[in-house]
Amino acid sequence: MPPVPVQVPAQVVDEGSGRKAAVRAALLDWYDVHRRTLAWRPGPGGGRPDPYRVWLSEVMLQQTTTPHATPCFLTFTARWPTVSDLAAAGDAEVMAAWAGLGYYARARNLLACARAVAGQHGGVFPDTEAGLLALPGVGAYTAAAVAAIAFGRPANVVDGNVERVMARLFAVETPLPGAKPELKRLAATLVGDDRPGDWAQALMDLGATVCRPGRPLCERCPLTSWCAGFQSGRPERYPLKTKKADRPRRHGVAWVLRDADGHVALVRRPEKGLLGGMLGLPTSDWTVTPAGAAPPAPASWRDAGAVEHVFTHFALTLEVRAGEGGGDFLWTPVEEALASLPTVFRKALERGLA
Repeated sequence: MPPVPVQVPAQVVDEGSGRKAAVRAALLDWYDVHRRTLAWRPGPGGGRPDPYRVWLSEVMLQQTTTPHATPCFLTFTARWPTVSDLAAAGDAEVMAAWAGLGYYARARNLLACARAVAGQHGGVFPDTEAGLLALPGVGAYTAAAVAAIAFGRPANVVDGNVERVMARLFAVETPLPGAKPELKRLAATLVGDDRPGDWAQALMDLGATVCRPGRPLCERCPLTSWCAGFQSGRPERYPLKTKKADRPRRHGVAWVLRDADGHVALVRRPEKGLLGGMLGLPTSDWTVTPAGAAPPAPASWRDAGAVEHVFTHFALTLEVRAGEGGGDFLWTPVEEALASLPTVFRKALERGLA
């Protein structure tokens, strides 16, 4: 039986301008005290953020969490401190540095965008949402985030943290993902001309540190006076979610082949498709049922167990075979391979070496 909607006093969810001003003032005051220190943000009073660093961090954060993205961000900005430096980098260099962040098509889009900014805009990012949206690989969310945070434009920046805050603030009964347009509309009612970059980051910080998934820390929240979810007594109920279908499972075989020097056989994956253009171990096709597959070279192959990996649209069981031999491969020192391979292949290599 579906849950009975909680009745919330109408005045709590009012979107009027007076309430908007109070909500904005309360959250911005909270942000001034509790803002997170992040590698891509200047410190308090440190001036407007660098558009390159904002853009790069937002692309990375669409892939992973802040703790995981931070060392990758520091590596990128130390190696390529400007967008023009990144634009001049080789594809293979950038793809190797992206390893572990997933969605390698996004790394290719990252390079395409950097080269467009360097080649068509003199190394300077456009300062409007429309101009940013015209760049390759830049979607609505990234354009809004860069416009607001880097250029002070009053853009509506809505990520998963902001969706959760809106769902609770307005006690939205529509489940996700169907609620996304409604949550974006509600977030837009609170956007203003005053401190748009800080407003966007304040909402993100509130969602990440206080209005968390599971048990929100309402006792620390500056918005409880206006929060319909809090007033309902069950803020953790929001956002409602449609039950996800189980991921299909695929199976494959990965071969860990080493030569007389102990180097590992790698291959360059096709440009099109999953992990396109990345270095990887030789593998069979990843099919819906386990099937025998011919190894890539003669060797005394032995069973090294299996690894599990979850992609966005399917789960993978990858059986690992290990052996010694030769052949026409990209022979790579083990440590270099471990540092440059995507996570699924790094797991398989570690299993094969063990």
